[in-house]
Amino acid sequence: MNYSVKQMHAFFNPSSVAVVGATKRINKAGHVIFKNFAENKRRGIFKGEIYPVNPNEESILGFESYPSVSKVRGDLELVVIVVPAKHVTDVMKDAASKRVRAAVIISSGFSEIGNHKLEHQIQDIAKKGEIRVLGPNCLGVYDSRTGVDMLFLPETRVLTTGDEIVATPRPMPGNIAIATQSGAFGVAALDYLTGLQMGVSKFVSFGNKCDVNEAEMLHYLLYDEETRVILLYVEDIRSGREFLEVAEKVTVKKPIVALKCGRTKAGARAAASHTGAMAGSDRIYDAVFAQTGILRAKDMEEFFDIGKALALQPPATGKNVGILTDAGGPGVMAVDECEIKGLNVNRFSEETIQKFERLKKEGRLPKFATNLNPVDLTGSVTSEMFEVAAKILFEDNEIHGIILLGLHHTPALQEDFIDRVARVASKHDKPIVACDIGETEMALYTRSRFDKLGIPAYFSPEDAARSMNALMRYGLYLKKKNCLKEYLQRFHKIGGKQQSIPV
Repeated sequence: MNYSVKQMHAFFNPSSVAVVGATKRINKAGHVIFKNFAENKRRGIFKGEIYPVNPNEESILGFESYPSVSKVRGDLELVVIVVPAKHVTDVMKDAASKRVRAAVIISSGFSEIGNHKLEHQIQDIAKKGEIRVLGPNCLGVYDSRTGVDMLFLPETRVLTTGDEIVATPRPMPGNIAIATQSGAFGVAALDYLTGLQMGVSKFVSFGNKCDVNEAEMLHYLLYDEETRVILLYVEDIRSGREFLEVAEKVTVKKPIVALKCGRTKAGARAAASHTGAMAGSDRIYDAVFAQTGILRAKDMEEFFDIGKALALQPPATGKNVGILTDAGGPGVMAVDECEIKGLNVNRFSEETIQKFERLKKEGRLPKFATNLNPVDLTGSVTSEMFEVAAKILFEDNEIHGIILLGLHHTPALQEDFIDRVARVASKHDKPIVACDIGETEMALYTRSRFDKLGIPAYFSPEDAARSMNALMRYGLYLKKKNCLKEYLQRFHKIGGKQQSIPV
């Protein structure tokens, strides 16, 4: 681990942390953040020392309060600053005198509102004091394993009815890291992934990026053993050359999915008022992402869909897709989207077609089932039919990825078809994605069960096809870089397919 990585480690697993602006007032950000650390320390998750800093309090949540950072006894590795912008420079000077290694500035009121002078003062203090800084105007860090939690948004909210409901959930440990310029979008991402029961390794919000930027964070996540996939939300990238160099190193080891906003003139203007982001040609970003192997998502839904696919399934070694369905219309929809994305939905080989024909003669598949690609098992489908048909497609070396449309509505189909298909899939290296259309309990159960068994499942055939496209694009990129075999070996060694999400 080189020096820069060790420096960044202080944000995610500090030996000691002070929350400047901690308070007893429960509706204040300083209270929520300090309470997060206090609760995680009491639960034995956060192992470091914690110190509330507030000159107007003697103690907060049972911990002695200090009037300033310099008065904290012992060494101090990290400070989280939650005070008005005009006081931040004084806190940073205090932190420098204390030889603090890292600071996260939650406070807003800097370059995003045109206050560049104050932000430059912070940069100067940090540089002289050798302090690494996240922010300002950020949401900080959440680490699912170390107990670092700077999210000032409470986990639960009490409604006017008196009912307490989950509002800002903390995801379970997983292998997806989220690096975001927008704190609010990042929190929404945590909420979304929690709802999907997808785990998160790390979450980091950059805000105005007065010091630590995307390139440095990507470099850190490259060495993070808990992270398999990186989801990156950006509004601008200022360190272009550095970003290019780092991204090319990361993408041969770990996929990066990017959601780049501010594509239009109005969007760029909104980004500038939001985090002080500077506009740049969208075509340049397209070129940079393509050159470095970063997969660009067109919208939020695709952003998460692709991330889930890459976290659960290996990349494909080619562009040939086999489609297995129990509903003709959705099968056609999947074919259309595959073709639009440049994937091949070719007629199966004669050998594979004859395998299906033999099963039809034996009565194990409907005689009226189509088997040229897609394979349509029709409304007469059973769990065994899905299992034997999936086995044939997995054994076909000309098929590089499988899209399974398992619509649950047919009368003879039992829910065990999910487990049967997953068992077949676990014996092979090629990727598979699934789809079940609907929002009823059965549809939600079907998609959730697929996810838990390591097969990413989606609401629509198009979503499934787009996710397969990402697996194939990433596989072809790795192939071009001559590292696909190495990636696949590492993917399965650290627990790919069914082991990715606990059942």
